[in-house]
Order: sequence, then C-alpha cells, then structure tokens
Amino acid sequence: MNPVWVRTFTFIGLVAVGMLAVRVLSDWTTAFAFVAVTLTLRYLRDAIHLRNLSRWSRQELGATLPRSSGAWEELYAQLYHRGRARQREHAELTAALVSFRGAAQALPDGVVTLNAQNQIVWCNPQAEQHLNLSLAKDIGQNIVNLVRAPDFLDYISRGEWDKPVQLRMRHPGQRAERVLSLHLLTYGFSQKLLLSRDITRFEKLETTRRDFVANVSHELKTPLTVLAGFLETIAESDVTIAQRTQYMALMREQAERMKHLVDDLLTLSALEATTGPREDTVDTDALFARIEETARQLSNGEHAISFDIEPGIAVLGSEVELRSAFTNLVTNAIRYTPEHGRIDVRWHRHDDGGASLVVTDTGIGIQAQHLPRLTERFYRVDRGRSRQSGGTGLGLAIVKHVLTRHQGALAITSEVGSGSRFAATLPSGRIVDRVTSDDVEADSGERHGVPAGEAVTAE
Repeated sequence: MNPVWVRTFTFIGLVAVGMLAVRVLSDWTTAFAFVAVTLTLRYLRDAIHLRNLSRWSRQELGATLPRSSGAWEELYAQLYHRGRARQREHAELTAALVSFRGAAQALPDGVVTLNAQNQIVWCNPQAEQHLNLSLAKDIGQNIVNLVRAPDFLDYISRGEWDKPVQLRMRHPGQRAERVLSLHLLTYGFSQKLLLSRDITRFEKLETTRRDFVANVSHELKTPLTVLAGFLETIAESDVTIAQRTQYMALMREQAERMKHLVDDLLTLSALEATTGPREDTVDTDALFARIEETARQLSNGEHAISFDIEPGIAVLGSEVELRSAFTNLVTNAIRYTPEHGRIDVRWHRHDDGGASLVVTDTGIGIQAQHLPRLTERFYRVDRGRSRQSGGTGLGLAIVKHVLTRHQGALAITSEVGSGSRFAATLPSGRIVDRVTSDDVEADSGERHGVPAGEAVTAE
C-alpha cells in the first residue's frame, strides 16, 4: 500500500483511539473537542508546509529544501530528486545546444533554424552574411519577409525540398553579385533547417571551364579546317607543283600553329597541376643568352634588338617556367612590332634586392581598355593580327601564372602608336648572387693559402 495512505489511516486510528480515551475519562463533549483541536492543529501544520512548498517551488532548481517531517518529508524528497533530475537534463540540453551552435558557427555554410511558421529561431554568422540577416533583430521574423528573391519564395511555398535552389543575390553595400545554394530540411516537430552555401567561386570556375573548352575548340577548329580544305583540294584536283608547294607551306604553318597551341595548353596544365615551382638556382646569364638567340632567329634581322643583362644574378625557381615566361614576353614584342621597329630587353636588380625583366618595344601599342584583360586566356586585342603573327592567346596567361608561382608580378603600360612596356618583377627572396667557377677556384685557393688567380700545384 502507498505510504501516504498508511500514514493517513494511522492518523485516523490514533485520533479515534484518543477520542475514546477522552470519552472514558470524561464526556462526549470533551472527546469531540479533543478531535476538533487535533484536526485543527493538523490543518495548521499542513497549511504551513503548503506555504513552504509554494515558496520553494518559486525558487531556482537546487534550492535548499524546507524542514519537514513525516509524509511531507517524503514529498519534499521526491520533488527534490525530480528537480535535480530535471536540472541535469537541462544542463545536458544546454551543453548540447551550446555545442551545436558552436559547431554551426564554425561551419563554412550558413545555418538558419525555422519553426513551423517559417519564423527565424536562430542563425549562424555565415547565414547572416549570406542572407543579410541580423540575429539580434530578426529572431521571430518570417524568412520570406527577409529573403525576397522570387525563386526562393516559390521554392519555400512548393513544399518539395529534395534539391537546393540557386539564387543570385547582391546585398546593399556589396559590389559583386553572389551565387548562393539554399537547401531546406525538416526535423523535429515541423521545424526546418535552412542551409546556405556560397558557390560563387565554383560558378566562376564552371564558367571559366566552359569558356576554356569553347575557346580551345574554336582555336583548333580553324587550322584543322584549313588543313582539311587543302588536303581535299590536293586530293580532288590537279594542282601544279608550285601550287602544291604553296599549299604545303600553308598547311605547315597551320600545323605549327596547332603545335604551339598544344604546347601552351600543356604548359598551363603543368603549371596548374603542381602547387609550387622547383627551387633550383637558375643562371640568368645563360638563360638570357638562349632567349636572345631565339629572339634574333624569330626577328630574322627585321628589328633592332638590344639585350642589357646585368651579370651575376641568379633566381631561385623553375628554369623551365621562367624561360617560358621570359621568352613569351620577348617574342610577343617581336611579333607585334612592325618591321624596322626596336625591342629593348633589360634585366637588372633593384635597390630592395628584387629584380625585373623589362621589355620595351616600338610596336602598334594597346588601347587602355584592353590592358586589364591581356593576361586572360585567349584574350586578343586584334584576333586577325594575332593569328597572322602566330600567337595562341595563351602567352601572357602563362607569364602571369609563372610570376604568381614565383611571388612576382607583371606590369603593363602601353600607348597606341608608340609601343608597349612589359615589366616582370621578382621579389628579393627569389634573387641570389650567382656563384661562378672562378669564384669557387678563388675561394678554394684562399683556403689553401694561395692568392686568387694563382694555380695550386701538387708536390
């Protein structure tokens, strides 16, 4: 039996026994008076305990229990243990919520929790940034009143949230448009989780990839069409030896153009496939000697070319990449400079320890609006002239990529009709003094006590 009932029946029994005892010693009036006084005292005792219980219930969980005895002591003990259990559950839930919010704040994606009416319950800083929200001001606001994009309103009202929706948004004060992927998930009791992800960079990469494939296809299609046309002409008609020779020369020119394009594409792919350049010590004296030889062969005496190379400078990096970049700058100047023009190539060290390759020409020049885009892949100021000169549209893109990998920079200035100036600068951390064989011999002689320039003879 429940202890409360046991105590109740015990109390009633004791009161009855007491009433009978008083009746034996006195009369019924005194017996009933005894019962009335006993019940009154019991009522007052319970009233005091009820008051203490009411006060205690309004205090925080874990407050000290009021003093009691009997059934009230057991009741207080049960309430106390239940309160402690609730307190532990509350602490665990609070810790879980803090952990969840901490994890959500560390996420690169935005997180917004919504109730059944799509009102904001909580959001992390990334969601505030993505959706232009303010946690302090927007709690309780309906999300559709804050994110007004028609595609999002249609998405949230459809009730089909298997796939995310993409939005293009530009908030006040932002210069660039942002592409967001929003995905709505349900959990709990009609609650929702709105996840936002900034996919602007991936969208740009995808656009760049599509443009790159389209440009490569277009660039390869033109020489292939020319080759196919000449082959059909030779195969289906009688041509003279002179015509055949002319066709073969044109076909060889187009084949060379395709080869240069493929070589440049392979160079770009190799640059993008590795995280950084090799850390070799590149002898720039020998490097520019080869570049000068290539430049004079390409010019074939049609230009005045000068090379002013400061000796004794070495570069830490990839010789193959640097040769490709520097050669592109020099050969571009030759291709876009008319006959009898001048190209000056200067390689020198700065006062801060860095070094620059400056290529100046007296070519046709470039309009100012084209300068910021010159290093884009396949960007050409004049497509017809570029193809005529044998350019692939990838040279300056390779230059910029190589310089970036070597912590360098490319500066371009130009004036239409007066020529252009391309300056490739490398930082001081990439420039070292070149150690020559004469230096090594001199240093070895001094270590053996022999003055520099004198031979060491064996005894």
